[in-house]
Amino acid sequence: IPDSGHKYYLQFTIEDYKSGENAGSCLATVLYPKTKSAPVVNIKCLHTKDQKQIQDEDNRLYQHMRRQTKPIIGNNIPDSYGNIEPALEPVWAFAVAGSSYIMWEKSTENLGYSMAQVKSAKQWIRKDDFIEFDYTVLLHEVPTQEIISCHMRLTWLPGHPMKVKYFCASETQEVEDGSGMEPGSAAGILYGRGANF
Repeated sequence: IPDSGHKYYLQFTIEDYKSGENAGSCLATVLYPKTKSAPVVNIKCLHTKDQKQIQDEDNRLYQHMRRQTKPIIGNNIPDSYGNIEPALEPVWAFAVAGSSYIMWEKSTENLGYSMAQVKSAKQWIRKDDFIEFDYTVLLHEVPTQEIISCHMRLTWLPGHPMKVKYFCASETQEVEDGSGMEPGSAAGILYGRGANF
């Protein structure tokens, strides 16, 4: 698009994080502005998974997390052999969902990210109904092969968008805040920009 940047049209399928089953298909447009701002993404998805089943799974996960009397704390997830303790799988899943916002914000046409590891995770026991975690995550930057360390705080309540705040060690910019645009599960999140800390 003249004076705006490159626009891409994408069609792709999504899969259930836990089972690997087909969860639907999406159509998206992505505009990478000529400026260094985040890509502008418009996305529409058709889910094949039953919404009641998604809500039930979210509620089971939520009830499991809310029953914790001591905060969940984890380090080096996965370990150096690629293993994740079963008790820490929800912690990893939340980290994947939250870090996807960071990767979305930081990616450019020529630079992408994947989550390499959760260096540390700590659950905060809250008095309200929300689930909250603090993370230090390591992102693998492609094609530079650098490892970027980011601190991330996320909060979630079933039926509400996940909220993500983060800052990355290699950045000089201010802390970013992401808030979901639509109610949804921790496994299917749409993000938008919000206020700083």
